[in-house]
Formats: sequence, C-alpha cells, structure tokens
Amino acid sequence: MTTDNDLLWQHHPRLEKLLGIVIYFCHPYHSWEKGTIENTNGEIRKDIPKGSDISRYVKRDIQKIEAKLNDRFMEILGFATPQEALDGHRKRKNALRARGKKK
Repeated sequence: MTTDNDLLWQHHPRLEKLLGIVIYFCHPYHSWEKGTIENTNGEIRKDIPKGSDISRYVKRDIQKIEAKLNDRFMEILGFATPQEALDGHRKRKNALRARGKKK
C-alpha cells in the first residue's frame, strides 16, 4: 500500500503486521507516486469540494459516495470493481482456511 506522509499513519507498523502488507510512503509533493489516491480524491471532490466541512455531511451522503467509489471498474484491479476484488479476496481466503482445517 502506498500513502502520503500524514499524521494518521504514525502507527503504520501495527497496521502492516495486522494486514500482512507493506506500507510505502510517497515523497512530499510527488502526487504522481500515488496515482490511485489522487484519482480517488478527484472522484470524491465531485461530491465534496476541497475545504468542505465534512461534519456537515450526513452518514447517508458519505455512504453514497463510498458505494459509488466501490462500484467503479479499475484497471489496476483487472477491470473489476473494488467490491468485486474484496469479495474475491475473501472467497480465496476462506477457501484456504477451509483447506487448512481439512488436514
């Protein structure tokens, strides 16, 4: 996973261990190093302009934006949607667990 150098990521080693992934950080002001993040931010900005007070949006509005983002086809995911990719990952993970229990 690649992200920016935000204070929110100060505990990234715990998250890496929990998820079993490696987290990389982009160089400051190098937005091209995080294309997916910038693209996603652009999609979010269509509904929530930059500088908006996010607390003024109700939960249902945020959920609509999440659903829209999770239902768009992405080349990086083999033209699957994020939801399809997550569902596929969970299915493979559960199949591996089931195989491990049969031994």
